[in-house]
Amino acid sequence: MSGKDLLIIDSSEKDADLYYATRFIAPDPFIFIRIRGKKYLLINDLEIDRARKQARVDAVLSISQLARTYRSKTGKTLSLIEILGRFLRKNKVKNLLVPANFQIQYCEPLKRAGFRIRYKPLPFFERRIIKDRRELAAIKQALCATERAVEKAIHVLKRSVIRKNRLFFSGKPLSSECLKKVIHQSLLEDGCTGEHTIVSCGRQTVDPHHRGTGPLYAHQPIVMDIFPRNDTTRYYADFTRTVVRGKASPRLKKMYAAVRQGQEIAFRMIRDGIDGRKVHEAIQEHFMRLGFMTGFKNGRTQGFFHSTGHGLGLEVHEPPRISRGSDTLKKGHVVTVEPGLYYKNSGGVRLEDVVLVTKKGCINLTRFPKQLEI
Repeated sequence: MSGKDLLIIDSSEKDADLYYATRFIAPDPFIFIRIRGKKYLLINDLEIDRARKQARVDAVLSISQLARTYRSKTGKTLSLIEILGRFLRKNKVKNLLVPANFQIQYCEPLKRAGFRIRYKPLPFFERRIIKDRRELAAIKQALCATERAVEKAIHVLKRSVIRKNRLFFSGKPLSSECLKKVIHQSLLEDGCTGEHTIVSCGRQTVDPHHRGTGPLYAHQPIVMDIFPRNDTTRYYADFTRTVVRGKASPRLKKMYAAVRQGQEIAFRMIRDGIDGRKVHEAIQEHFMRLGFMTGFKNGRTQGFFHSTGHGLGLEVHEPPRISRGSDTLKKGHVVTVEPGLYYKNSGGVRLEDVVLVTKKGCINLTRFPKQLEI
C-alpha cells in the first residue's frame, strides 16, 4: 500500500490494524491518516498528551484545535467529518483507501464531500500477518503464560478426588467455573487476560465452542481451550488440551491417538509455499482411514468439521487459514494446528499447538506435554 493515502477511524482497542499502524491504545475512536507516507493522528484532547508520547506516528493533532482554526475562517461550527475533509483538502488528498469494515456513518459524508473511497479487504495491513522477531517474542510470552495457567489447572485435576464419578477438590465439587478461575487468576498474574475460556466436560465437549459449565466428571473428556491476550503487547496465544481424570474409554483413547497423529501430519507438511488446504485434507483423509467419518448423524454434524488452524497475532483468528479454503502458508506466518474429533456417544477431543512457518518446515512454539489420562 505504499504511495496510497489511507484512512482509518476506529478505536484501537477494537481494531488490530489501527493498533498495528500506531502502537497506541485508546478506547474511543480516533482518526488515523497516512498521506504520502506521513502518518497523522487526529484525536480528542482527553488522549492527546498520551498519544504524543506513545503513538508511533509523525504528527498528533488536536481535533478541537483544528475545529477552532477552521471555525475562525468560516464562522461556523464544523462536524468531525467536515474537519477531516478540510484537513484532507489542505493536504491535497482526493482518493482514500479504507478498510472493508469502514463505517458508513463516515463513508457517506466523505463521498458527498467529493472524496473517492476505495475499500481493501482485511487485514488492512497485510504485512502484520508476517511476524517479525518482536511479534514472535510477544506470542511466545503469551503462550508461556498460558502454559503456566494450564499447569496449575492440571495440578488441581490431579489432586482432585473421585467420588461416584464426580470430581472433588479441597472437599468441594470441582466445576468448570472453578477450573476457569484457576486459569484466569494465573493469567492475570502473568499480565494476560483470558476471555471466553473453554473448560468443557463430557457431552459438552462434542460442541467445539461450548464454554463449559457445571460439574466436572471422572473418566470423561475435559477440553481446555485458552486464548488469552497479553495486556501489554496485545498479542494472543491459543492453546488446547484434552484430558481425562481417571480412565478414558477405549474409543476415546483411539480418538486421542488419531488427533495427535493428525497434528503430526500437519507438523510434517507445513512449510513456506504449501497450500493450507492440502494440510487440512491430509488430516481428513487420515481420520477417514482410521474409520473416523465426518457427517450428519443423530441430529448433528459429527467427526472433524472445523478447520485445522488459523493465523494468530493481534487477533486470535486472522489469516491465513488451514482449511477447505486455499490459503498459501508463508515463512513468518504463525498458525495454530488444532484438529479434533467429536462424536455424540464418545465426547470430543482436540489438541492445539502454535507453530511458526519456516522456509523448510515449521517450529512448534508450544511446549506443554500431551497426556490424555491424568
